[in-house]
Amino acid sequence: MTARSASSNAAEFTSASPSSPGDVGSVRAALRKWGPEADYRSVTVDDAQAYSRQLAQSHYENFPVATWLLPRRLHQHFYNVYAFCRWADDLGDEIGDSEESLRLLGWWREELAACYRGEPRHPVFVALRPTVERFQIPSQPFEDLISAFEQDQRVTEYETFAQLRDYCRRSADPVGRIVLALCESTTEQNLAWSDSICTGLQLANMWQDVARDLDIGRIYLPREDRARFGYDKAALSARTTNSAFLDLMRFQVDRAKRLLEDGLPLAHAMPGRLKFDIELFAQGGLAILREVERIGYRVWDERPVLKKRQFAGLLTRTLWNRLRRPFG
Repeated sequence: MTARSASSNAAEFTSASPSSPGDVGSVRAALRKWGPEADYRSVTVDDAQAYSRQLAQSHYENFPVATWLLPRRLHQHFYNVYAFCRWADDLGDEIGDSEESLRLLGWWREELAACYRGEPRHPVFVALRPTVERFQIPSQPFEDLISAFEQDQRVTEYETFAQLRDYCRRSADPVGRIVLALCESTTEQNLAWSDSICTGLQLANMWQDVARDLDIGRIYLPREDRARFGYDKAALSARTTNSAFLDLMRFQVDRAKRLLEDGLPLAHAMPGRLKFDIELFAQGGLAILREVERIGYRVWDERPVLKKRQFAGLLTRTLWNRLRRPFG
């Protein structure tokens, strides 16, 4: 690698970053610059970290990697992890061709393996390598995330909740496990609480987006649950709101709520100000579920979302609760 400075090359590195989820053109541009055929010999650690930082900051609303309570010493490490997740997500969701996505995700897996051999090439992995070394993060959570994105190309419907839970185990839980490693708070109990929160959050997002997911041919409502409540495939395809559907959605919301509530003790177990971040994530998921309840579970007719004033209220309440329970 050359000794070029990050400041002299930041514009060059960040110009080909995926600019927003769903922006297929920018993903293609990023692949042209940093895809499998790229020449990585000029990538420095400083350049790579600048690239990850810009990528994370441009997506702040989707992955708040550096909230005002996150210790500054962790900011770059969170950026580096986020950049990995952003690329993997885009390779899975924004290519528009399942076979090509699988090929590119296979390439991404090879780049991950090179990183763990101590031979990072792609800017994302050049930035990520010092993070995995510093915090001794195993490769498994990163491998699990890639596996979940690969599964998205092959599986569009789930037979049982156990199958859906296994998908969440690989698509959501690894992020929480990486965060625990970055916060040097990995214990068996913390891992269990984190998994509960992460799966609960993913389920909350699924029940928020039942209609949007069906638009792209994905059905996360397990077939066994639909059968239990008498909601058949024809009704699903027609987006029928009837008593069976409302009972089905109430059941799913209650299950997601229990998972989030079961994981809430993690907030108290985290060090210092990180208590606030963890509680805010969990409470955000619970707030989405309350919105589903507020609209009477009629998610075919309306997408439940948190308005700015609701999020501000959630932020204030969570902070007030934490101030009443001093940070440890």
